[in-house]
Amino acid sequence: MFRPYEVLIAWRYLRARRAEGGISVMTWISLVGIALAVFALIATLAVRSGFRHEFVDTIVGANPHVTVLPASGEGFADFDARVAALAGVAGVADAAPVIEGQVMASTPGRNAGVQVVGIRAEDLVRIRRVADPEEAQGDIAAFADGIAIGAGVARQLGMAAGDAIRLISPDGVRTAFGTTPRVKAYPVTYVFQVGRFDIDSTRVYVPFAEAQTYFNRPDTADAIHVTLSDPEAVVDLAVPLSVAAGEDAYLWTWQDASGAFLQALRMEDNVMFVILSVLV
Repeated sequence: MFRPYEVLIAWRYLRARRAEGGISVMTWISLVGIALAVFALIATLAVRSGFRHEFVDTIVGANPHVTVLPASGEGFADFDARVAALAGVAGVADAAPVIEGQVMASTPGRNAGVQVVGIRAEDLVRIRRVADPEEAQGDIAAFADGIAIGAGVARQLGMAAGDAIRLISPDGVRTAFGTTPRVKAYPVTYVFQVGRFDIDSTRVYVPFAEAQTYFNRPDTADAIHVTLSDPEAVVDLAVPLSVAAGEDAYLWTWQDASGAFLQALRMEDNVMFVILSVLV
């Protein structure tokens, strides 16, 4: 690009004689104009690409890429076999059985509604944004001895790692006189901040076996969370995942759960196309 012959020609038109001053001025204007247009084009593409990557990463970084749910709504009794089958599908990074429920979290003088996810300790550390969050308190390695909560939950309840929290479920102990609310206190061993308000302000992780007992679901799992090596390949893996999950199960992908956000990204793509066309 910068060989002597090309430099000679460029210099000839950038530094014209007095009689050819107009050519020199137009050449400089063209050079600056093209440089600014290319700069704007590269900046726009970089912003677009970076925004989409960060936006999608916050969606899939702390949520399953695919959730396998029972068609009957009764849970999976053979969840270990299904987990093994799903983990064997090419492109699957991890599969984990979970227990899910909504309860009230309470500390003296404060209450908050939270989403409880019962999960095994070895599966929790594979959730990237939870294991490597923006901010954290406590030790995720001690999860088996307590529970992990989002930073937003901790702020609402005015607590930190090392404090105790009470979880109150209306569907609790079954007695001869009916079902009474279940109230149990747990030490908070880990506080995480993944960067999404809807997760940080509601998510509570409880050890899987403890969640089975707490929600009266022994020997079953409510769902199976699947993490893919490439979240964008979820459509291509839908068929093999459905086969591995079994006929009595269905899939709920991260694209299904975040349809409104993806629609906003597609709208942004259309706007960016117009802007880039003007720049070109």
